Amino acid sequence: MKLKNYIAGRLIEGTGNGISLHNAVNGELVAISDTDGINFEEALHYGRTVGYKNLSSMTFYDRGEMLKKVALYLLERKKKYYELSYKTGATHADSWVDIEGGFGTFFTYSGLAKRMLPNTPFWVDGDVQKISANGTHLGTHILTPSEGVSIQINAYNFPVWGMLEKLSTSLLAGVPSIVKPSPYGSYLTNAVFQDMIESGLLPEGAIQLVCGEPGNILDYVQDGDSVLFTGSANTGRKLKSLPSVAKNAVRFNMEADSLNCSVLGLDAKPGTPEFDLFIKEVRNEMTTKAGQKCTAIRRIIVPENLIGDVQNALSKALDQMKIGNPLNRETRMGSLVGKIQFDEVQRKLDLLKAETELIYDGKHDLVDADYENGAFMSPKLFLNDKPFDKNISHEVEAFGPVSTLMPYKDAEEAAALAKRGKGSLVGSIVSHDEKFVAETSWKMASTHGRIFVLNRDNAKESTGHGSPLPTLMHGGPGRAGGGEEMGGLNGLHFFLQKTAIQGSPDILTAITKIYTQGAEKKYSDKHPFQKYFEEVEVGDSLETAGRTVTQADIVNFSNVSWDHFYAHTDATSLTGTIFDEVVAHGYFILSAAAGLFVSGKKGPVIANYGLENAAFFKPVYAGDTITVYLTAKEKINRGVKGRNIPSGVVKWLVEVVNQREEVVCVATILTLVAKKSPFIELKKDKIQKLLNGLRENSERKFGEMTPQMMVEHLQDVMQNSMRKLNPADFPEIPEEHLEKLQDWLYTNKKILPGAKYPLLKEGETPILRYKNLDSAKEELLNTLSEYLIFFKEHPKSQNFHPRFGLLNKEMMELFQRKHFTHHFEQFNLI
Repeated sequence: MKLKNYIAGRLIEGTGNGISLHNAVNGELVAISDTDGINFEEALHYGRTVGYKNLSSMTFYDRGEMLKKVALYLLERKKKYYELSYKTGATHADSWVDIEGGFGTFFTYSGLAKRMLPNTPFWVDGDVQKISANGTHLGTHILTPSEGVSIQINAYNFPVWGMLEKLSTSLLAGVPSIVKPSPYGSYLTNAVFQDMIESGLLPEGAIQLVCGEPGNILDYVQDGDSVLFTGSANTGRKLKSLPSVAKNAVRFNMEADSLNCSVLGLDAKPGTPEFDLFIKEVRNEMTTKAGQKCTAIRRIIVPENLIGDVQNALSKALDQMKIGNPLNRETRMGSLVGKIQFDEVQRKLDLLKAETELIYDGKHDLVDADYENGAFMSPKLFLNDKPFDKNISHEVEAFGPVSTLMPYKDAEEAAALAKRGKGSLVGSIVSHDEKFVAETSWKMASTHGRIFVLNRDNAKESTGHGSPLPTLMHGGPGRAGGGEEMGGLNGLHFFLQKTAIQGSPDILTAITKIYTQGAEKKYSDKHPFQKYFEEVEVGDSLETAGRTVTQADIVNFSNVSWDHFYAHTDATSLTGTIFDEVVAHGYFILSAAAGLFVSGKKGPVIANYGLENAAFFKPVYAGDTITVYLTAKEKINRGVKGRNIPSGVVKWLVEVVNQREEVVCVATILTLVAKKSPFIELKKDKIQKLLNGLRENSERKFGEMTPQMMVEHLQDVMQNSMRKLNPADFPEIPEEHLEKLQDWLYTNKKILPGAKYPLLKEGETPILRYKNLDSAKEELLNTLSEYLIFFKEHPKSQNFHPRFGLLNKEMMELFQRKHFTHHFEQFNLI
């Protein structure tokens, strides 16, 4: 079976013989990868035009939501990915890291986008800089998607995670990608990629796939494009030096193989928890993915007096490993990805044997497999007894279940050996001695992208030496490539262009969509706190009345807060201070400001969400009068989980001035502000007004109800919400579905046309109870009055609903509003 490439929105099969891809366990042919005949220039042009236009026009928030939807879609189809992953020689545990670890990266970046990124296609980076005396000329920075396409060239060890961890940042940044996996294992990449396309969740041109050799694809890169490379350092350096890359200043990120180390602390003797943790961690890193990990432990650095103990304990641990067919539940280590990789590791073993001693060569019997057909290799442990003289261990990486043991005398030597790798993705220290850990970490840091410390205190929740995390940087200096991936939002910067913006406060506000102090304020008769999230505009402002601070205010706040700091309470202690007399508390000024600017009337503002950048500039004394200027500074859209009202965050700039118009305090207050509900309020006058537009001959948009049937149906459902329906009379709602169904009531999602009324049997037509439509309207309004009175008198009543289970007053009202809206839209009343 030839794997299809996906170029310019089309599935394309290569025209050559291709590369045969074999099952790593039994040698059977799985697929053929072939890229002959592909027009790479067309692929890049399509990405830069169609892909860039579609992705860059989306907001960060929308891109984050897209990542989540894609991850959920793939998660539902994970079983078939595992079946393909086993053919690469990966065990179930290995496959989980690759497959669901990749999905998890999408979920993580989706969450970061919703919590921390704006609902705009650009991103304001940093604070406004004052670059003029009077503040009329200011500066800031914005980040926009780099106008190009990103080419990712991946290694064979993680066919899914390798693709998704790069896509998570490029797609969120708004930059389209061309995915080029290693041919070996690319049938797994291909399966996941095709499902992403079939989902329809990604905009056209967002991703393309080159499933095989890259050909001359990098000859067509230009300014604005980027390359992300994972693989050998030699290959990476060659690609980075290509004329097309160098001449066009193409961004190039390299994550290369590295000789990662793990250091056993001087305190971690046999019998300590740290010694046992160290042996377990080294064994895991040697055998997970059969050692085919860029973060695997290649150098085991231990106190010289513990070399024998570590050798014996590690040998015993490796002896217990069951190696063989990943489909057998007993198997704990699978095979290398193929015979070619086996031969390459064997070549590196010969180099290591020239200078160091092979002290462990596992002769494992395979489980449901054989060495002849499969690419199996047992773990190998070398000893370098003179690691400062024999450099082979610091220069040659055998990319398999291979590691080298070496001694050190003190912390100085341990750090020096760690740095001999000349740049590593990760180094770990296993010790309970804080001084040793601190001293070694500081010295190792300059040559390591990540330092992982393990001891008894964090072992239970540890993510492990070899696990890169989406929120932490993955990459390393020197031999490791000098690149950076992930690292939370920092991972997006590689794909974004940073631009300084200079102008007046009004101009900066217009460009950034964030209010800049000094810009025009928008005043209106409507209090800003009475506006829904959609109605609030950046710049909406309020000027409050003044409040004169009294000595009693200061005394009372001291007593209420228990803050009896001398500057607020003792006038005799102020000599030599910055205060002339007893001063009001800073937090009293903020509290008093809130008292001036809040609206006491219930409205869309749900809660105070936080306080940022509070600063106090001048003291406020008894007799001073403060006034507050409240201005909508920034709006942040947010997703809502569970039973929360759909809302967004509004940041308000609070400026407090005294009677001399001197600024005494500035802060940013965050509020949760409800979004305007698309559903009808259950108010009798509003319902009656809408019903007045309903006639016997009113046309319906969907369904089969007549106008009178619809009105009587609404009354029937509303009456049932006050009755004690028996749950036993209806089909049972599965417990795992119930919570999601009730959570749905809190969303702004509407009831879809075609929903069935659970109290009507299949094929049954409701019998009309009233003589005409007007009578039905009158009875519905009477029932609405009864409903409102019922829940006012019984606010804690819980009644059963056949579709949603037991509902309280709040949930029942949410349902009724959705239900009324659904049927009023059915007859074009709204």
